[in-house]
Amino acid sequence: MIRCYVTVCGVVSRVATCRTNKDGQPFVTFAMNVVVLAKSGINKTIEVSVLKDGTLTEVGNIVTGQRIEVVGTLIPKRRGDALYFNMTATGINCDTGATEDCLVGKLEFRGKVGKSIEEKQSKKGEPCLMFSAFSAEKVQDCFEYIWVRFVRFGKEQEEWLVPGCKVTAKGEVELSVYNDRLSFSCKVDELNEYVPQPYNPQN
Repeated sequence: MIRCYVTVCGVVSRVATCRTNKDGQPFVTFAMNVVVLAKSGINKTIEVSVLKDGTLTEVGNIVTGQRIEVVGTLIPKRRGDALYFNMTATGINCDTGATEDCLVGKLEFRGKVGKSIEEKQSKKGEPCLMFSAFSAEKVQDCFEYIWVRFVRFGKEQEEWLVPGCKVTAKGEVELSVYNDRLSFSCKVDELNEYVPQPYNPQN
């Protein structure tokens, strides 16, 4: 599970349309292009598909080519080599003064730690922990994986934190590009062991 609570600034790339859900409630959907800066190589443009409850009148005037700022919950999905970004908006600012694209906010993660956990020291001499972990989603008869690179400052490694363990994590999210591949990273605020609860059909 990966869920991001973010503010996204970009340019509207697909015209806003109004639809209704299965309960007959209206919602507006559109897409926006966001340029992700590269740490190595060339910057990459992603498309974020946005959904906002309400009618076109309630949501506001959203025009293709317009720079806007959207606040809400973003959930990434991997399908093969492609990453898709679906966002449920709680607020849209059509009069943003921002001049650069961005995706900033917090990440919630549940998944499995990879094969390597590194203990280092920061420039200030405090302990620094670095590891990667993946979130898996079953799609038909196979699984899709999204890896996240984590860094945590100021705490020693717990005994339970070993390669292959399951964790939940929260922290500051960063989406970047390295060698033409999109990469998630997270500066950890909270890290805990994840212990799945036994299935109880009465619940």
